Amino acid sequence: MDIVHAVIILALLQFLVFGGFVARARVKSGVEAPAMTGDLVFERCNRAHYNTMEQLIMFIPGMWLFGTYVSTTVAAGLGLLFIVGRTVYFRAYIAEPASRGPGFGLSVLPTFVLLLGGLGGSLWSAFAG
Repeated sequence: MDIVHAVIILALLQFLVFGGFVARARVKSGVEAPAMTGDLVFERCNRAHYNTMEQLIMFIPGMWLFGTYVSTTVAAGLGLLFIVGRTVYFRAYIAEPASRGPGFGLSVLPTFVLLLGGLGGSLWSAFAG
């Protein structure tokens, strides 16, 4: 499970880096807290960061369960794909929100596989083991 844990930590570090981009955009644009609107680039950074947080809520348990019941290596590979997808999504959303689709797909698909695999593995363990 060490590799699964390492990939989860990488995803969380990525989330922190994205938060740094939000903070930088807030300072650069002059949008003072608690305001959440007022500059297009800041709003896009903030929304992409928030969407990443929403995805992490499903991704992390999916990684853990898939790694526990199915395969740590496959879980790690899917997790790395998620991280790449989140990077593509974040960059695309800031540049042009309509172009975020491929990055979204590259992060949602692995999460879906991780969750289904984790569910299947846990049910298999509960009823067959």
